[in-house]
Amino acid sequence: MKKELHPTYFPKATVQCACGNKFTIGSTKEKIEVEICSACHPFYTGAEKVLDTAGRVEKFKSRKTKSDAIPKAVKKVKTSSNKKETKA
Repeated sequence: MKKELHPTYFPKATVQCACGNKFTIGSTKEKIEVEICSACHPFYTGAEKVLDTAGRVEKFKSRKTKSDAIPKAVKKVKTSSNKKETKA
């Protein structure tokens, strides 16, 4: 096996989650920071999280009410008098 080919292995690497949970694993990095872990992930905890940060539902409802309030314009229908008449 070639020397210095593989990265350094840390058997007690620390992982820190955004929720504050800390645990140790074996890794090639000494410190790992993650956004979500098994302690706070909805799949493992059973807690359902609905994220609507942009307020998309409220934006859609406001646009819908605005469009319902505006009366629909009556389309002008072309009559046969606008067409050129041909002489027989």
